[in-house]
Amino acid sequence: MPRKFLFDHKDSGVHGAGCRPEPASGRKAGPRRGYAVLPACLIAVLLLAACGGETKQGRRERTVPVTAVAVVSEDVPVVLSAVGNVEPLASVEIKSRVGGIIDKQLVENGQDVNKGDLLFQIDSRSFDLAVMEAQARLDRDRAHLTKAREDLRRYSKLRDLNVVAQEQYDNTFAEATSLENTIRLNEAALERARLDRDYARITAPISGRVGIVQVNVGNVIKANDDRTLCVINQIRPINIGFSLPERYLSEIMQRKAAGPLSVSVTPSGADRKAVKGELTAVDNEVDTATGTIRLLAAYPNDDSLFWPGQFARVELTLRTLRDAMLLPTGAVLQGMEGAYVYVVVPAGDGSGAGTVEPRDVVASHIVGERTVIESGLKPGELVVLDGQVGLSPGAKVSVKNGQGKGGKGQGQAGEGQ
Repeated sequence: MPRKFLFDHKDSGVHGAGCRPEPASGRKAGPRRGYAVLPACLIAVLLLAACGGETKQGRRERTVPVTAVAVVSEDVPVVLSAVGNVEPLASVEIKSRVGGIIDKQLVENGQDVNKGDLLFQIDSRSFDLAVMEAQARLDRDRAHLTKAREDLRRYSKLRDLNVVAQEQYDNTFAEATSLENTIRLNEAALERARLDRDYARITAPISGRVGIVQVNVGNVIKANDDRTLCVINQIRPINIGFSLPERYLSEIMQRKAAGPLSVSVTPSGADRKAVKGELTAVDNEVDTATGTIRLLAAYPNDDSLFWPGQFARVELTLRTLRDAMLLPTGAVLQGMEGAYVYVVVPAGDGSGAGTVEPRDVVASHIVGERTVIESGLKPGELVVLDGQVGLSPGAKVSVKNGQGKGGKGQGQAGEGQ
């Protein structure tokens, strides 16, 4: 019975994948033969290369519609932005320096007070008695001192006449000296008693607004207790604390030395408008953990716009960039080596057609929806804003109507933290 093969070519010593002989039943398979596939593979590779070349060439020949804008030159203020915290100009925790029962409460929650206003009155009867007692001891010792001095003068004359012994004179002198020291102690005790009586009247050390009062009439408090009776915050004017990168410290100090440096502050909350404040203080050290410097701005706050603990947006105008080149931020692309753009080279026939070339640029500040370009472009050059996908060097483009010079976005050059 003749052998059966899936493919049988007598003159071929090579067979393709899957071209194995199928021997007849009950017989051994002879030498395997098949098609030679190497020439076919070479032909397929050549065909694919030809198709790829045609595709690449077709891509170059294809005209890509793009939107382009012109580079513009404007003066742009450089603004440093940060999120700050509103802080009171001064804050005092009111505590009692003496113990006793609160007899009167003359302050209410959220009340505005002036420096020296009476806030609480502690029952002063015990302090009045202490003053009377100290005064009585002082008067007694003063009387004893007067007698001791008279005795000393009398004994001094008698000693000169050898009527009294020297020892008796010395004892009288020591007694008078001791009474003088006792009187000084009693005078100090009297002043202490008077001071404690004054401390029973708890007054406001600063002008400001009282928070929530923590005690009521009848409460017993201890001397120098950690318990806070209330807190007074001075909020007119008020401070806004914020931090900026230390690299701006030198320029900030130069601007502050030249004159008042204004800041724009926007309180948190919807529909809040920015107000003008003034930079008042720069911290005396840089925070090494964050690499920032702390600053304080002041605002009169007569309208009670700001409240301690509130967040606020702070913008500090540092300088103005003269004739800065601007582009819409969407036109600036980021590559492995940095920022770049596609510049349109017009064909020169007025048809709006041309070619594109990639160009490296140095971008710096953000101005609303635009970016400041430090180098790499010239004012008036056309840059692709929309349609960059699929572009390659030398690609043909047709420019559609753009957004005018430099695109949209008015504002200031911002710098965050």
